Amino acid sequence: MTEPVREGSLLWTPAATRVAEANLTTFLAWLADRGRAFDSYDALWRWSVTDLDGFWQAIWDYCGVRASAPPRRVLGRREMPGAEWFPGARLNYAQHVLRRERPGDTALLSVSESAAVTRTDWAQLAGEVRILATQLRAMGVRPGDRVAAYMPNIPQTVIAMLATTATGATWTSCSPDFGWRGVLDRFSQLAPKVLFCVDGYQYGGRRFDRRAELQQIIGGLDGLEHVIWVPYLDSGAPLPSGQGSPGTATVLAWAEVLGHPPVPADAFEFEQVPFAHPLWILFSSGTTGLPKAIVHSHGGILVEQLKLQALHMDLRPGDRMLFFTTAGWMMWNFLVSSLLLGVCPVLYDGSPTYPGPETLWRLAHECGVTFFGASPSFVDQMAQAKFVPNERYQFPALRAIMPAGSPVSADCTAWFYRNVKQDVWVCTGSGGTDVCTGFVGGVPTEPVYAGEIQARHLGVAAHAFNERGESVVDEVGELVITAPMPSMPVSLWGDADGSRYRESYFGQFPGVWRHGDFFRINARGGCFVLGRSDATLNRHGVRIGTAEIYRVLATIPEVEDALVVNLDLPGGRFFMPLFVRLADELVLDAAMEDRISGRLRREYTPRHVPDRIIQVPDIPVTLTGKKMEVPVRRILCGVPADAAADRNAMANPDALDFFVRYAAAQADYRAD
Repeated sequence: MTEPVREGSLLWTPAATRVAEANLTTFLAWLADRGRAFDSYDALWRWSVTDLDGFWQAIWDYCGVRASAPPRRVLGRREMPGAEWFPGARLNYAQHVLRRERPGDTALLSVSESAAVTRTDWAQLAGEVRILATQLRAMGVRPGDRVAAYMPNIPQTVIAMLATTATGATWTSCSPDFGWRGVLDRFSQLAPKVLFCVDGYQYGGRRFDRRAELQQIIGGLDGLEHVIWVPYLDSGAPLPSGQGSPGTATVLAWAEVLGHPPVPADAFEFEQVPFAHPLWILFSSGTTGLPKAIVHSHGGILVEQLKLQALHMDLRPGDRMLFFTTAGWMMWNFLVSSLLLGVCPVLYDGSPTYPGPETLWRLAHECGVTFFGASPSFVDQMAQAKFVPNERYQFPALRAIMPAGSPVSADCTAWFYRNVKQDVWVCTGSGGTDVCTGFVGGVPTEPVYAGEIQARHLGVAAHAFNERGESVVDEVGELVITAPMPSMPVSLWGDADGSRYRESYFGQFPGVWRHGDFFRINARGGCFVLGRSDATLNRHGVRIGTAEIYRVLATIPEVEDALVVNLDLPGGRFFMPLFVRLADELVLDAAMEDRISGRLRREYTPRHVPDRIIQVPDIPVTLTGKKMEVPVRRILCGVPADAAADRNAMANPDALDFFVRYAAAQADYRAD
């Protein structure tokens, strides 16, 4: 049996050749040639968050950002919220992608559960973007109009996004595993003019026909004028009816829209828009009410993604990146943005473990993936299946692995070195949909320590704040950002006076972005994101990140999944139940409860021991796999389930039923 790894254990040190070849090293040399020399990453980071004008101008120049009209300065207004970046600049995100066009080079690789890997070269990608953008303009799409997609992670979705943004229209998407009500909760806020859609999707060996859902979506969208139909599951599927939509939308087949003469590159004009012009709209998880419609800008995403992927992910032209995602999660936008650097995204549509745990690893092997993204829950699945990737496949091209999506334990970090490749850079990252980038993550020139995120990203003034708004080290606090970032949202859609924006991010610490995660920074600058602060446990005044509980449970094989919440009750009382889903057909008994409690007590503190451990049939999670601690806590506090959670935004809506019944009993935690 493998011994657990201690948090902070050194797992990897980059070789001298690796350091010399890193983009970050090249950037440091570039800065030194211009009179700015730094002797450490920490010194570079401190400059990047204090001299915002100097740092972001350097990113603009180093990454070769092109603008048809130059900016008057880097920062106009610099207060948060409302910082004004690169005023006067006019540019286009899609234009920066298509400048990578090299006929014959591979732009995309794509694969599904039922099809082999297919290749899209740059000539096809760029050519179809230009044709589709021209047809969108012919349909009356203008800058600022919204174009929505109900599409899986396939090349057509990438082409539709780039064509939309090339015209200056604003993109938004949901994956087809969303229920119709969940889609309308999102899209109806935006009144899109055009909808791209498919007839269904596949997952886990099953095909899911979504035509009935789609008809309800079309019928519920005011202002919808055109539907562009991609028959993904069935090439002979009939076009859906546009009837039922308030304006009776015109329905066109994808092949029909693309069946126009090519548009030469020198004859196509990308819409030149201001730096802050809306690029795409992402949505919050939607677990506690109507999802926030988060508006990101052309310029903000462009410079932030160029910085992130070049310096913190060490990506370069010709690399191949695989990250399991759907088109309804910000990681899709992140994956597709790798095209800005000439990286080839590997698009996968289906279950990451169908027909077995080897699926993504086989794809990484076959496609020569250089950068692999994985979630801690995916690693848990591998461990439970006892699957060891390097016993079956070799990964000579693989340079880096990014665990992201939820807190990463020391054992999770070590798993990659034990089971995938010893000489690989595990660059754990954490960020958010709100900024569509990372706050903390990898530094290719620095060592990797177990369970630890290497550093704060350049240009990200991340700190841990205590309740008095003081920055603390080696203490758990709120993750805050004290200086503006270019990819902070330009607005929330429909929030005319900005009140919801201010309440969402600046309500607790005026002028300081509060992200809603518990965060710790150690003395060497290593970072730990410990779970959502609004789902955090507070016992006897001591705050505990839920990740600490889950970290212990991940080492107990009988526990497949778990969720813990803490309820603050009248009279200073509290109740902290731990809900567990056990493996196979195991039944929770006193011995298992003692084992769980004992491990929590021994490895952390008595405060980590729950008041009760309850076996449940399933743990409720969102469509992106996040545990729904806050909705469960609200249900246990007496909030009706429909007010506490949006079942359409859940991967397993029936999982809430147990908690509703449990709350109705009340005896465990509401009795005097």
